[in-house]
Amino acid sequence: SQSTGPVAFAGCLMSAQWIPAGLRAEVRSRARGCCEYCGVHEDDVGAPHEADHIVAEQHGGQTTTENLAYACYHCNRYKGTNLASIDPESGQPVFLFQPRRDTWASHFQIDGALILGLTAIGRTTSALLKFNAPERLESRRLLILAQRYPC
Repeated sequence: SQSTGPVAFAGCLMSAQWIPAGLRAEVRSRARGCCEYCGVHEDDVGAPHEADHIVAEQHGGQTTTENLAYACYHCNRYKGTNLASIDPESGQPVFLFQPRRDTWASHFQIDGALILGLTAIGRTTSALLKFNAPERLESRRLLILAQRYPC
């Protein structure tokens, strides 16, 4: 029988459904190799980007192009199976940015190496995915100097 929920592998939570290579390639192509959350290109980070379930399987999300986003290692790990988090400004629960539904520029703005949240969705996603953690800021600063960011 086929597993229908997430499984643990080497201490990590993994999708129970294997994402076929053709579907992963379609998701990568649509994103032009860029993380659809923070905007870093896969050639500029140490781990390959991944097809992320926008709505996790445990919440009924399907393994389809409409429910997959191309995500860097950091964004995918910090997002996990979350659909929402707490807006750091209002203290209210807010749904996260969804690349198939939302427009990046409506919720975020790049200011140097910083990624600023312009809306509750932007602030909440930026906080949960730790867009402006010191090591991520430093990485983006170097990419900006090399004219490799934003993607």
